[in-house]
Amino acid sequence: MTTYALIMLLTGVGIPILAALNAALGQHLGHPVAASVILFAVAFVLILIAGVITNPWAHLSGLASAPKHLLLAGSLIVFYVLSVTYIGPRFGIGNAVFFVLLGQMISAAAIDHFGLFNAQISPLTLTRASGIAIMAFGLWLIQKA
Repeated sequence: MTTYALIMLLTGVGIPILAALNAALGQHLGHPVAASVILFAVAFVLILIAGVITNPWAHLSGLASAPKHLLLAGSLIVFYVLSVTYIGPRFGIGNAVFFVLLGQMISAAAIDHFGLFNAQISPLTLTRASGIAIMAFGLWLIQKA
């Protein structure tokens, strides 16, 4: 569990860095979509390299029978990248990411509570809701500074 937590912590560290880098590239290129195309091209090359190393190709045969709503994840990452690339320089990377975090807390609580998308069920208790409220309050305090 500690390893998982550390990996996810590093992932969290990477999200604002991704946002800042891509926003800066969008400003440099003069268009957020151009920056996002480059981001996804680099990501595509890297995931192909990971595929060569891990050989996931046989597992792709299950794609035809997968529920089509599961493919929505690709649309969501495009929405995130385009949004933060465009809004980050105008709103501030910190502001943009803090509101993303607030949305993540709300969405994650709903996914866990209802076990959506085959997630492990973790009911939204008063304690968990209070924790989310405290985190949201903390985000609000950061924005007031």
